[in-house]
Amino acid sequence: GAMRHLPYFCRGEVVKGFGRGSKELGIPTANFSEQVVESFPSDISTGIYYGWACVGNGDVHKMVLSIGWNPFYKNIKKSVETHIIHTFKEDFYGEMLSIVIIGYIRPEKNFDSLEALISAIQEDIEEAKRQLDLPEHLKLKEDNFFHLPEGKIVNNH
Repeated sequence: GAMRHLPYFCRGEVVKGFGRGSKELGIPTANFSEQVVESFPSDISTGIYYGWACVGNGDVHKMVLSIGWNPFYKNIKKSVETHIIHTFKEDFYGEMLSIVIIGYIRPEKNFDSLEALISAIQEDIEEAKRQLDLPEHLKLKEDNFFHLPEGKIVNNH
């Protein structure tokens, strides 16, 4: 069930998450609101994915995305968290985040330690970078989906 829905295009507002990504992991993630998460196909596999992401009308960057319950943190609500492979100078809560999910890296799993979790995420990031350099993936970076027309209401295009 991982690949059938891909590429998956999604756009939504960035909301405050659990505040763990940056602080505990050193890997900041952008969280979508519950409404956006609930709009995902219910049968899309949980796990780690890669793709492209764009904040507002900014540049398009590589990203890694996790869909699931974060077994390490024993969440009860499903979350969709995007780690954009780029250093932003400031938070972008309230901004519109546009993503296209292209491929699947691995299933969600639990980790014995924070260190193991962090090293797995670092490997996911390296894998995403490799995949996204492939020509068939690079072309989605240029997709018109990422070009929000100025001043248009996003949901009524």
